[in-house]
Amino acid sequence: MFLRRVARPLMMMAKVKETTGIVGLEVVPNAREVLIGLYTKTLEEIKAVPEDEGYRKAVESFTRHRLKVCQEEEDWEAIEKRLGCGQVEELIEEAQDELKLIGHMNEWKPWGIPDDYECEVIETPVHRIDLVLFLKSSIRHWRLLILAL
Repeated sequence: MFLRRVARPLMMMAKVKETTGIVGLEVVPNAREVLIGLYTKTLEEIKAVPEDEGYRKAVESFTRHRLKVCQEEEDWEAIEKRLGCGQVEELIEEAQDELKLIGHMNEWKPWGIPDDYECEVIETPVHRIDLVLFLKSSIRHWRLLILAL
């Protein structure tokens, strides 16, 4: 009886996620701490990108926001609700992917294109009949999709 009165409220307070409901995506019990670590690392690594680049500005902006939410909230449900970007496990995968992309961007340096660089433009003529057939098949596809809803 004592355990029911004491343990049950404690169990209700600490919400434990049992599954993500997404095949192949396992629950991360310490998701908040993992996210804080990933977002901190992202903010460090993005510093290698020039300050005036749009990519850096965008990554810094959303990463700072997400880091702030993770630092302010203790509960994984509150983090998910405030960010509105999916489950914390999905956010972890996104943050890991962003770190990989930062590495690639630093390697590729797309911001280092010379001002006098000219991109080759390849023009392919589109025949009117091909365009009409494409549009007809697209409309048919959308009609089927709407009917299915």
